[in-house]
Amino acid sequence: MTARHHPRSRFSQNFLRDRNTIERLVAAIDPRPSQRLVEIGPGEGALTRPLLAHAGALTAIEVDADLADRLADWPGLVIERADSRQIDLTALAQAKGGALRLVGNLPYHITTPLVFHALAHCGVITDMHFLLQAEVVQRLAASAGSRDYGRLSVMVQYRCRVEPLFRVPPGAFRPAPRVTSQLVRLTPHAQAPVSVRHEAALETTVAYAFGQRRKTLRNALRPLLDAAAISAAGVSPGERAEQLSLADFAALADAYYARQSGELS
Repeated sequence: MTARHHPRSRFSQNFLRDRNTIERLVAAIDPRPSQRLVEIGPGEGALTRPLLAHAGALTAIEVDADLADRLADWPGLVIERADSRQIDLTALAQAKGGALRLVGNLPYHITTPLVFHALAHCGVITDMHFLLQAEVVQRLAASAGSRDYGRLSVMVQYRCRVEPLFRVPPGAFRPAPRVTSQLVRLTPHAQAPVSVRHEAALETTVAYAFGQRRKTLRNALRPLLDAAAISAAGVSPGERAEQLSLADFAALADAYYARQSGELS
């Protein structure tokens, strides 16, 4: 009999073990045959097995070689032995013949870079179901004016519809984490809710605006735009980033792009 895997802290491994939670996850994901499912961090396969039973095939991305070896012979399962942040999801979708559905109980310490990595490939993703820290889900779904609203909120909401689903207590995992988790569904927009001239300009503007969130835009955006340009974009230079809507950020990004490209002096 295979020895029990000892969770590795460097990979933030907290394995699902509660059957009821797993059944609720599968019901929310609703996997179907012929869909191109990709599981990030399958761990011991607690979620992998029922996903396979419903879909018939699954690609799993696993960085831990020991865990990958344990799952290697499962029928219908393709293992990608890699750090999920390094996987080219667009190339993977092309190889699989269509858009991907991402699922995963994401390691807490790499949640934000993993989510940003997935956002960069939204064009080949149908939806994402991620089990995250509940406080991170609050940030993803936060509205302007709330203390949870930040760079992650803006960039995810620009790319996706955010649906916080049910919470999962620490006892559903081995070992039990010190925080409550929550399932979230991210569905890429068919059309972005606001129009921007250049997405990289939006990313830069949002990053600077929230880089020192106690500062007003007049100071936070000084390397990008002066107060007059901020005002001309229809935003008060005296506001702070957490007060701005997605449309406000789009207007500032367009102003920054215009200045960068030499359209404005």
